[in-house]
Amino acid sequence: MDIEQIREYTLSIPGVTEDQPFGDDLITFRIEGKIFMCLSLGSEDLDPRDMQPRFAIKLSPDRNEELREHSAAIVPAWHWNKKHWSDVFYTVLDDNFVKALITESYSLVVSKLPKTKREKYQ
Repeated sequence: MDIEQIREYTLSIPGVTEDQPFGDDLITFRIEGKIFMCLSLGSEDLDPRDMQPRFAIKLSPDRNEELREHSAAIVPAWHWNKKHWSDVFYTVLDDNFVKALITESYSLVVSKLPKTKREKYQ
């Protein structure tokens, strides 16, 4: 998948919005105002890792550990809480797997919403 396919897929999920609260280099994707993914657009002013196509997703600590053990393309998130967030270098992973990870992050955040909001997305 390329960066536009990532963006299009993520915005196709019900209720997802995007914004850029951290500057022009990152797009955050939210559900009910809660961030579940942050897509890096790269920046020449940052660490070389920031130039590689990647996004950060929120997953359970156990799931993050499991994924990191099985793939070098999934590492602790560079600018996020490393226990709850992983960076995914998506260009080297299967497209369906990438979509599943995005959906999993979305579902985790939806599961933590108040019941009245959560019911709209389940």
